[in-house]
Amino acid sequence: MTEPVPAHAGVPAAELLAPRVDLPLTAEEAAYVAAARAPNTRRGYASDWREFSSWCARHGHTPLPAAPEALSGYITELAGAGARVGTISRRLSSIRFVHVMRDLPDPGDARRVATVWEGIRRTHGAPPVQARALMPPDLDDVVDACPATRTFTTRPAEGDLAGLRDRALLLVGFFSALRRSELAALTVADVADHPRGRVLSIPRSKTNPYGTEPELVVLPHTARAARCPVTALTAWLDAAGITEGPVLRRVTRGNRVADGPLHPESVNAIVQRAVARADIGPGPWSAHSLRAGHVTYAHQRGASDRAIAHQTRHRSLATIGTYVRIDDAWEDNSAALLAGL
Repeated sequence: MTEPVPAHAGVPAAELLAPRVDLPLTAEEAAYVAAARAPNTRRGYASDWREFSSWCARHGHTPLPAAPEALSGYITELAGAGARVGTISRRLSSIRFVHVMRDLPDPGDARRVATVWEGIRRTHGAPPVQARALMPPDLDDVVDACPATRTFTTRPAEGDLAGLRDRALLLVGFFSALRRSELAALTVADVADHPRGRVLSIPRSKTNPYGTEPELVVLPHTARAARCPVTALTAWLDAAGITEGPVLRRVTRGNRVADGPLHPESVNAIVQRAVARADIGPGPWSAHSLRAGHVTYAHQRGASDRAIAHQTRHRSLATIGTYVRIDDAWEDNSAALLAGL
């Protein structure tokens, strides 16, 4: 017989991400609680919790507190349905996080759950699917495919603002090696002039969530004006009339620039559409392809891991190696040296 569901099991997911307290949080405390996790992280936790709660409802389990057999059954079903180990790991983290925030025992500590999870990882573990690196010459084709003119039925043709924005996003994203969330959050105030190009200040990042360390990223002038990130960025800002606020913004179907910033997911979609226009081949492609392309292309052109990490802001040089793609497997390789035999 299924035990009755506790009253707090039906609390909205967003509220469950706040700590359990005896007295209500003040507005100021609630604001700081919300700021304790990145918005994307909070959205992910909430989505995962809703999915787990729905699974529990279908199978007659109580989601909060979750019994070990409920959690082990859930991850077993996910694995059987073909979910990737990384996806299951994220779901587990979300469920455990909600329990911790409600001062409840962590169901992931149960030996039943830990052993099933270990078996899933050993059986289904595989390298994560990595975004394909977007770099020259493919990047050149993608940039060239950005539309230059937009036509209308009720007024004369105009310069395509979305095309200008896409060129700026692609070139700035490649040369700066910014993450998609950082590209979306970039403001005019973060861009400083420099004789050799621009310097971008990143107030907060994945590796610097508290903003305790200044992070500066270089955006250089390049020899080819058509491939210069500074030129592309300036052209976009001038045409869009942007003098303050978000750098990258939505462009309406009427060729007008919105006030708010792009969502990080929109940055992803823009890169994917741009690649599709150029028809350069299968991916997977994403906004991360620009960052991966920077690392891979810089490595191929002789940049040291330390120099690359200076731009990407990786804390560990070992991480750089995970970005260097299949082509690097052929460098200084004994089998390749034997190919002439």
